[in-house]
Amino acid sequence: MTDRFVRQPRRLDFLRGEARPPIQQVIRYVDEHRARFGGVEPICRVLCIAPSTYYAARSRPPSARALRDTALLTEIGRVHRANFGVYGVEKVWRQLIREGIEVGRDRVARLMAAHGLRGVRRGKFKRTTISDDTGVRPADLVDRDFTAAAPNRLWLADITYVSTWSGFCYAAFVTDAFSRAIVGWRVSKTLRADLALDALEQAIWTRTRDDRADLANLVHHSDRGVQYLSIRYTERLAEQGAVTSVGSRGDSYDNALAETVNGLYKAELIYRQGPWKTVEHVELATAAWVDWWNQQRLHSACGNIPPAEYEANHYRHQHEASPAA
Repeated sequence: MTDRFVRQPRRLDFLRGEARPPIQQVIRYVDEHRARFGGVEPICRVLCIAPSTYYAARSRPPSARALRDTALLTEIGRVHRANFGVYGVEKVWRQLIREGIEVGRDRVARLMAAHGLRGVRRGKFKRTTISDDTGVRPADLVDRDFTAAAPNRLWLADITYVSTWSGFCYAAFVTDAFSRAIVGWRVSKTLRADLALDALEQAIWTRTRDDRADLANLVHHSDRGVQYLSIRYTERLAEQGAVTSVGSRGDSYDNALAETVNGLYKAELIYRQGPWKTVEHVELATAAWVDWWNQQRLHSACGNIPPAEYEANHYRHQHEASPAA
């Protein structure tokens, strides 16, 4: 073997900083390059390890830690895939704990990094609704306080766009601030008033189909888009006894929670699973994503449990407290 081949491992920065890497990394390197460099011994000579060390490591059974890592990696991959491939270390770790799998967060981080598993990050926000600067507007009753003491006290509404091969389409969402549950949504080819109204109608139906619903104390908050200030939209809210609230003019944070939902929708579904061919494809995928969002996705604002579970806990505690009251 020539000097050119003998020195090749060093030029690959295998021993950068003159530090010997972990033995398992050495084994993998030798296995990958033994054919190229004429066997095990020439590589071991350059790496300053005994060939017997290589052969002993190859024949040694996996350690308990390695076996545990293998089992954990299977569970980590399952959780990651089951959640649209968007969970980062924190949510994967919390989901494993919820399932009774005892593991440290740092270990999850190490295994995810070693196998290229990562979460998603939200992109920049782009406004979709068109502001209506004419006429009298409702007051801003929220003032950036996107919290609620119970379900159906504060809803946030907004619209975002999706690019498809057949043109743009638009998605409207209505979110309950209490649990972050998406209570109404709609996808349409046009940015029309009926788009927002259809999402509102679904939200009203979703929340009034059982006896627990009460929209009399509801505040509906949106930006100043014409879709939300239309007569039909505001009249429909008034029929339910809800109060309309509109964000301050020129305030980029006037509807921040709804914009966060839009951003996560884009990051977790649209950008990851695109490109999209038709509006129908977007609509079907959005239905699956909304169901996952409400039933499975862990939300830090809810104590890292899904919105449906968070609301169920609320109503259970309310029922348990009723006899005592």
